[in-house]
Amino acid sequence: MGVHGTMRTKIPRERIAVCIGTNGETKKHIEESTHTKITIDSADGNVLVESTPKTDDPLAVWRARDIILAIGRGFSPKRALKLLDEDMFLEVIFIDESASTQKALKRVRGRLIGERGKTRRIIEEMTGVALSIYGHSVAIIGTIERTNAAKEAVQMLLKGMPHKSVYSFLDRKQRELKKAEFSLWKPVEDIY
Repeated sequence: MGVHGTMRTKIPRERIAVCIGTNGETKKHIEESTHTKITIDSADGNVLVESTPKTDDPLAVWRARDIILAIGRGFSPKRALKLLDEDMFLEVIFIDESASTQKALKRVRGRLIGERGKTRRIIEEMTGVALSIYGHSVAIIGTIERTNAAKEAVQMLLKGMPHKSVYSFLDRKQRELKKAEFSLWKPVEDIY
């Protein structure tokens, strides 16, 4: 007996072709991986994700919707498909409040990307997430802990904090994340 559910979302029109893929391959791969049915309206970018009789994962519709959203927010299908892993999550931060004009948006995006992509690359490397800066949004794919660290760094940059302060924060967070992950794998001491 399958799980029932539907979700709707909307993606930018210029990302519709990427979501569908050559000969519909990307959409088909998402549908097969999640056992869902995806309907994309090419005219306006509205997307409907529905369960099918084969849907057995209660989060399948949500997961398929997030993959579509990630592609819509600028991720390649390959990077968006990381969301099939149950430990991976999508976080989208809208930067409209920080950039009321096109000039301000360009400045804010420049701060987030950095010279030749340096800032974006540092955030990705130090937190272990995938980051996409597209239009009026920043999208992050990673585990909850790593996504939260990257989100905090992005918000610091949006508030206008100096890059040096953000890099120091990321350095500290990177050590904390490694320490936390290492402690998960320590052998359990003999209790007898």
